Amino acid sequence: MSKRRVLTGITTSGAPHLGNYVGAIRPAVEASLSGDYDSFFFLADYHSLIKCQDPERVHQSTLEIAAAWLALGLDPNKVTFYRQSDIPEIPELTWLLTCMTAKGLVNRAHAYKGAVQLNEENGDDADFGVTMGLFSYPILMAADILMFNAHKIPVGRDQIQHIEMARDIAQRFNHHYGEHFVLPEAQVDDDMAVLQGLDGRKMSKSYGNTIPLFLSEKKLRKHINKIKTNLLEPGQPKNPDESTVFQIWQAFASAEQASEMRAAFADGIAWGEAKQQLFELINGHLAEPRERYIELIENPGEVEIALRAGAEKARVYSADLISVVREAVGLRPLG
Repeated sequence: MSKRRVLTGITTSGAPHLGNYVGAIRPAVEASLSGDYDSFFFLADYHSLIKCQDPERVHQSTLEIAAAWLALGLDPNKVTFYRQSDIPEIPELTWLLTCMTAKGLVNRAHAYKGAVQLNEENGDDADFGVTMGLFSYPILMAADILMFNAHKIPVGRDQIQHIEMARDIAQRFNHHYGEHFVLPEAQVDDDMAVLQGLDGRKMSKSYGNTIPLFLSEKKLRKHINKIKTNLLEPGQPKNPDESTVFQIWQAFASAEQASEMRAAFADGIAWGEAKQQLFELINGHLAEPRERYIELIENPGEVEIALRAGAEKARVYSADLISVVREAVGLRPLG
């Protein structure tokens, strides 16, 4: 019996930060190495065009994200790692699914509804600035998933709706043309670590409070020193459960190290000392991947080879499926 398939899309929107690593990259890489699933990882570069129309940024981001995942241990020999735009069957399937998707379903997508609401609050036309890319995003996402008949899609709670929409689209297509698509399920990990940023809020590019993953040692130390702390003096006990320094420490530390730091907080460790230890811990984790990342950024051809090999693997599946689906909808040779 073949393994169940897990599919993960990686948005190509800038270099990753510590929060991305702890919350998504590390657990995904660990799961892919376990061998329990048939894992598909793709760079969502078509999706990036919805938000970014700077060609150089799109191109550079693809390199940075691919290099980051490879440097952090993703093994292209054990997974199918590909660039979305290298699979021509995906936009073709998107159109075939678009022809079966109710507009009313897409009207309910959170991103579109949010854009309409903002326009109405600003007194603009409801669809001002809304492209068909933004509107049709859930259908492209459905094609990404259904193209490889993935069973499980690891997502945050804010993405559950897209998986449910992919199920709805697949059910409607199957009902009309026969059983061609697996109905995907969202896999939400409520234990997934959500790191706090420099200001104590969730670490997010939109808040500008991130610690980028592959900073130089000097810059990493500088960022860690910027983490917001309270005014408690050395010697005064500190509450680890209210501290961003401790929260980030715990995400990188062993159980024993976390316990030791908790005791140090109770003993009144100075903030400067706690930050110094945090820098050493994170730097120790990232020194080797950082070297590999820099090597890959300087040799983009190596990344390109990995992605093209991944696309070849992926197209074994996508070419078969699109052939069957074309036949099902009536796009067949006349002879």
